[in-house]
Amino acid sequence: MKYFRSTMVVLIFVVTSALSAQVRPLDATLSDYKYPYEVHFLNFKSQDNELKMAYMDVKPQKANGKTIMLLHGKNFNGAYWEKTTRDLVNKGFRVVIPDQIGFGKSSKPHNYQFSFSQLAENTKAVLDELKIEKTIVLGHSMGGMVATRFTLLYPEKVQKLILENPIGLEDYKTFAAYQTIDQAYQSELKNTAETYKNYQLKFYYDNHWKEEYQPWLDLIAGWTLHKDYPQVAWDAALTSDMIYNQPVCYEFNNIKTSTLLIIGTRDRTAIGKDRAPKELQPKMGQYQELGKKTQQQIAGSKLVELENVGHIPHIEVYPKFFEALYDFIK
Repeated sequence: MKYFRSTMVVLIFVVTSALSAQVRPLDATLSDYKYPYEVHFLNFKSQDNELKMAYMDVKPQKANGKTIMLLHGKNFNGAYWEKTTRDLVNKGFRVVIPDQIGFGKSSKPHNYQFSFSQLAENTKAVLDELKIEKTIVLGHSMGGMVATRFTLLYPEKVQKLILENPIGLEDYKTFAAYQTIDQAYQSELKNTAETYKNYQLKFYYDNHWKEEYQPWLDLIAGWTLHKDYPQVAWDAALTSDMIYNQPVCYEFNNIKTSTLLIIGTRDRTAIGKDRAPKELQPKMGQYQELGKKTQQQIAGSKLVELENVGHIPHIEVYPKFFEALYDFIK
């Protein structure tokens, strides 16, 4: 038994080391990571912080007169919209892809009160800088919560709303115990390439890993290998607290904008699931039910369910995702 345990420890160490070896360290603002399109920065002051908000603004050769803004999830940044952006631009859309403050190439402030209203205001500032009066808004995962708040605050700026496997379709406080920001920070500090991959395998890809998933793992795993990681982990803790404490699910019935829900029904993502009582955990993140419930709450909304698809349809089943998206916005 001792020999077996020793062998398992060695094997785990070798696998972890191999996974880390293929990931290169990345600083807090991904300064030496090249995004798929030219990156611009909006410089502004917020909450007594001098901030830089990164964004890509990709224009078509033959414009159709429409703009679409793509909002990333919590474990991602604007880079993972590369293929979506390319195909939208080819269809004549102007595509704007911001990195929210605390994410990607944008600033990672230490003293910042993160709120979905603040992120929505920051996002509006990018559109104002670009003199864009109206846009289609697509939000994935946490970006779905940002997109919801943005639409509720600035309905006059939103032509159509698309929510792709958004989190926040349920109130996590009603399931999971609260954790302090300090506790969340200590938890974030424990992340490694292996823990991130295990999480993505479980919730995103149903334990089937493909080569095309690796770049999006490398981006967040690379942070854990850099001396800047405590800075990144602190903002990750602050934004986890934001998600837990600021539900949007009670306000879906206030959305009057034409809305599409694209829902991978295999998804089981739920914030704080590990802190919920064992008997409640299986009830969390039931997207095959949450999608239908949310459609009923948003008057006139359309639901496209993608069977046996996880948390990131635009990565896992891109053709099906894009067909649903383009059919709604063309």
